[in-house]
Amino acid sequence: MVRLIGTSAYGIRAPIVKEGDHLEEIVVDSVLNAVEGNGLTIREMDVVAVTESLVARAQGNYCDVRAITSDLNAKYEDSIGVLFPITSRNRFSVILRAIAETKKRIILFLSYPSDEVGNRIMDVDLITKHNINIYNDTLSEADYRRLVGEEYLHPFTGVDYVSLYKSYAIGDNIEIYLSNDPLAILEHTQEVLIANIHDRSNLKELLKKHGAKTVYALDDIMTKPIDGSGYNPKYGLYGSNLSKEDSLKLFPRDAEGFVEKVQQLILERTGTEIQVMVYGDGAFKDPVGHIWELADPVVSPAFTSKLDGRPNELKLKYIADNDLASMEGTDAEAAMRDKILHKKQSDEAGMEVLGTTPRQIPDLLGSLADLISGSGDKGTPIVLIQGYFDNYASE
Repeated sequence: MVRLIGTSAYGIRAPIVKEGDHLEEIVVDSVLNAVEGNGLTIREMDVVAVTESLVARAQGNYCDVRAITSDLNAKYEDSIGVLFPITSRNRFSVILRAIAETKKRIILFLSYPSDEVGNRIMDVDLITKHNINIYNDTLSEADYRRLVGEEYLHPFTGVDYVSLYKSYAIGDNIEIYLSNDPLAILEHTQEVLIANIHDRSNLKELLKKHGAKTVYALDDIMTKPIDGSGYNPKYGLYGSNLSKEDSLKLFPRDAEGFVEKVQQLILERTGTEIQVMVYGDGAFKDPVGHIWELADPVVSPAFTSKLDGRPNELKLKYIADNDLASMEGTDAEAAMRDKILHKKQSDEAGMEVLGTTPRQIPDLLGSLADLISGSGDKGTPIVLIQGYFDNYASE
């Protein structure tokens, strides 16, 4: 019998997880109890997605301002040019406080009119009105205030981020500029800390090529424990979130072992091999606020092997309008199923895959899981996804 329901995703409630908890067992118990209690059945290629914050919390992967400041002091001499951070109380405020606590001269370059994930620090119409070239013009804080007035409040949070970031200065050690030219920071300092998330590798090479004395990015900070702190050897401070006023929860480390263990435990208890992933921010953009959700370095820091790669899918509407244009009813349905069963690999097909977005499977699944679980009080940090790998020919 042909399946009449395609992909389904279920947010699964879990206990409050604390440092040292056996998270693998908690996840497996939560999933299997939910499946049994709601009349579901675990199937091959179901996906269990676990939010990164749960994994990091169970690991106790935290660090405080003091540890970050210590690491920065070991890497920088006289000044720190902080390049293109996002404007976020949750994501960057604690990091900036730690940078300021070095007592060094801080030159903070904010991209404008928005940061890289779409948080606005000025209205776009000001750019046109004042004939500003956003690619070449670097604005001082005084220039910025002449443009926006005494305050510019973020449309969602109601925070003036330029004022907030300035308030973290120790004495007067933070200078703020607005610029989209990364090389302009070298006019102020030769010691640079890249805070940009998704262009960090290119920016490192660019600054080094143009003679910067010291170049690190946030993935070079807190890569090792400092006095027993948490750390992340691959992502450093990227993917971190506010935990307390003076501490951060870091992105989870060694998550590969976690997903493999959950997969193994469910196989032992059900006889079914499912896939498991850890997810953070989804890769999608809000159409109203124009904020791109992905403030983590990746959507998924770990996933089991069969989730690697991209979907191999056909564009059903293209086939229906062309190959099956003269067919109706069950004949068209049978022809479509046959087409799917005998499809080529995506990189060999032509117009039949046109318009299918070439995204990685973990990015797609992680985005779905993030939308299901949300970031508020739903209490469903685990998501069970069923039928994602089904298609029109699945029975």
